[in-house]
Amino acid sequence: MSESSNPLNRRTFLKASLGVGTSVVIAGTELRFPAEAEAAPSSPDNTPPPNSFNINAVTPPTIANCTAWNARQPSSPIEMLSTKPTKVIVHHTATPNSTDYSQAHAYSLSRSIQNYHMDSNGWIDTGQQFTISRGGYITEGRHRSLEALQGGTQHVRGAHCSNQNDVAVGIENEGTYTTVSPPQALYNKLVALIAYICQQYGIPSTQIYGHRDFNATQCPGDKLYAMLPQIRTDVAAAIGGPAPRTWPVVQRGQSGERVKTVQYLLREYGINVTADGIFGPATETAVKTFQTSKGVTADGVVAAATWEVLAFVTRRNDSGDAVRAIQSQLISKSYSLTLDGFFGASTETAVRSFQTSRSILSDGIVGLDTWNQLVK
Repeated sequence: MSESSNPLNRRTFLKASLGVGTSVVIAGTELRFPAEAEAAPSSPDNTPPPNSFNINAVTPPTIANCTAWNARQPSSPIEMLSTKPTKVIVHHTATPNSTDYSQAHAYSLSRSIQNYHMDSNGWIDTGQQFTISRGGYITEGRHRSLEALQGGTQHVRGAHCSNQNDVAVGIENEGTYTTVSPPQALYNKLVALIAYICQQYGIPSTQIYGHRDFNATQCPGDKLYAMLPQIRTDVAAAIGGPAPRTWPVVQRGQSGERVKTVQYLLREYGINVTADGIFGPATETAVKTFQTSKGVTADGVVAAATWEVLAFVTRRNDSGDAVRAIQSQLISKSYSLTLDGFFGASTETAVRSFQTSRSILSDGIVGLDTWNQLVK
């Protein structure tokens, strides 16, 4: 079975021996189904090079390499890409919330994950690049991931998130975080590891996501997913950057006002797409065209990097589809407006009222902060 195959149901569970501390694990989102691999992105990424945005010197966290936890050798050569990753994706293992916080348990967990990924999924090695145990031990997942991270210019192709494996570093967090939060030791190491990754690759903290942002899964659990804004803020503080804006991820298969906003904004840039609120193949193609034109990774997914260049300052007396996007959003929020595409007095009044309701500067000008609040 290749890493690009996906024959297992996402709700299938595996019982496997850990060998240390506990006899059985229930393998969830990350241990039970393959994630598709994909071709390297055809467009350049728009992340700045390392140390180009006032990054502090982040102390590298301790990471046990594959030799330390006695990993098996990959069944095929590891693919080392010449491009840097552009985002970080957070996962949970969906295994029991063990109270064994020892290093031995962390190493056993890593072996269990690798065995399942290789023997059941048919992958060449562990799917994710790094794993963090509930005791706060970080281990290298796929071979050569630590080497790539320390170099800061290359990326090991993984198998942890469909359609993102060439551009994202995957981090598994031991446990199930649907109704409970991770231990503080795990959280602290997760922030430390992501901060180091961001430093090495020049990834802004806006580019930290959960698995569910890209694939149909509950991963990384409601509780851990809800902590992502705080993780972004903590990482931004660690690397010396500003607290980031958090944007919703809009992608194929979705529908509604956010999709309509994307479509209106694409039209403003001269891209021919119907503003029907349905994110189908035509909209995905339009998004990729726009991303390519702006030097953003052309994955067809409207996430933070794309929002930041798609939305632009709009104000009184402007007209066009960007104004229609604003008006449509405000109408959906019960403001009484005419969808005419002209930014007149009534639209400005509604914008000011909305800004006040969201505790942002009430200047009647729709900049990135106001766009950000409109689409949330």
